[in-house]
Amino acid sequence: MTLITTPFGMRATAAEVLDGVDLSGRRMIVTGGASGLGVETVRALAGAGAQVTIATRNPTDAEPLVKELPGTRAVALDLADLASVRAFCDGWSGPLDGLVANAGVMMLPTHQVNAQGWEMQLATNYLGHFALAVGLHTALQAAEKPRVVVLSSGAQLRAGFDFDDPQFERHPYDAFVAYAQSKTADVLLAVGISRRWAEHGITANACAPGWIHTNLARHMDRATMQAIGAMDADGNLLTPDYFKTPAQGAATTVLLAASPLLDDVTGRYFEDNQESPVVDGGPDVMAGVAKWSVDPAAADRLWDYALPVVR
Repeated sequence: MTLITTPFGMRATAAEVLDGVDLSGRRMIVTGGASGLGVETVRALAGAGAQVTIATRNPTDAEPLVKELPGTRAVALDLADLASVRAFCDGWSGPLDGLVANAGVMMLPTHQVNAQGWEMQLATNYLGHFALAVGLHTALQAAEKPRVVVLSSGAQLRAGFDFDDPQFERHPYDAFVAYAQSKTADVLLAVGISRRWAEHGITANACAPGWIHTNLARHMDRATMQAIGAMDADGNLLTPDYFKTPAQGAATTVLLAASPLLDDVTGRYFEDNQESPVVDGGPDVMAGVAKWSVDPAAADRLWDYALPVVR
């Protein structure tokens, strides 16, 4: 299969990717749209004319963005709380052209679970978005060319989904492994949607935004930040050459959400505005999508594992 390429490099911004794209009349949801990459994603989509719903735990946090961008609104959504997800879905009416699963948590220092007993990173990053997509399936199907975009991470290269102990009930909790597993699950979510809903006209793709200074990294300890060159010995943030700005980090997201270059493309994984090759995952692999992250059998198994929980 030939990899998809685009004219946009890793330094392209979200606004540049959507330059000349008219999204008037399109309705989109961006989870976690009140901070970090979510803000720039909302800004680019709304700037191109879309009506954007900012789904966030605290809608008041989005008030400055709503005032800045006519046609946007903020609605409460806590992805770790399935009752909140159901309420959000029940409150939606009409077609949905794009669902951007952007929100997430990273490297929670202690083992936490939600009401269903799911490890909190998996519950937030994957299960909540799975429930949201399932709950909004009818709205997506009612749109002309609906798209789902799931934000993953290069961390998916480090761990497959552990079907034997996904909630760390038998093994010691590892913050990074839990995060990596949740990001693998996010790619499998896009693959699962593609396999089941393509016949409904719904496409789904996943992407890695790259390294960006955002609030997502708030739980990373100083030693880890220093090891990746993002903090000096005094605790001051540094910006290595391979880091992006939030506007650059949101570029691949909006490429998948709205660019005509990706019409009818589904079930694939992108980084730096290009489709990534499938590779063997491992500790020394720095780019690509791991075989375990796009394994159709794993996608089907994960879907069947999660579906009874959200219904």
